Amino acid sequence: MTKVLVVDDSPSEMAKFRELLSKHDFEIIEANNGELGCQLAIDEQPDVVLMDIVMPEMNGFQATRKIAKGKETSHIPVVIVSTKNQETDRVWGKRQGAKAYLTKPVTEPELLDAIRSVME
Repeated sequence: MTKVLVVDDSPSEMAKFRELLSKHDFEIIEANNGELGCQLAIDEQPDVVLMDIVMPEMNGFQATRKIAKGKETSHIPVVIVSTKNQETDRVWGKRQGAKAYLTKPVTEPELLDAIRSVME
C-alpha cells in the first residue's frame, strides 16, 4: 500500500484529499503544518508527500526544501499542491526540490498521475 503524507492546514482541503486518496487505497498520514510534515516525513517515511504552500509558521516551500535536502528524507518525492499558480511559484517550488507542482482545485486524474509519475 502506498503511503502518502498530506501537509495542508485547511480542514476542507484535507477532507478532499482523504476522500480521494482512500478511494484508491492509499495509506494517508496527515499534517496541518510544515514543521509537523517534516517530522512525519522522517518518522513515517512516506512514499510521497503532497505539500500545500500557504501555511502558518513553516510554509510549504521551506518544508519542501527541508524534506528534499534532509539526510533521512531526500529520497521522498514532494508534490506541491497549492492555490498559488504563478510561474514564479512553480519555478521556486521546483528549486526547493519539488518533483511536481499542481494548482488547486486539483482533479482526481491529475493528482493520481502526479503521484504515479514522481514515484517512478
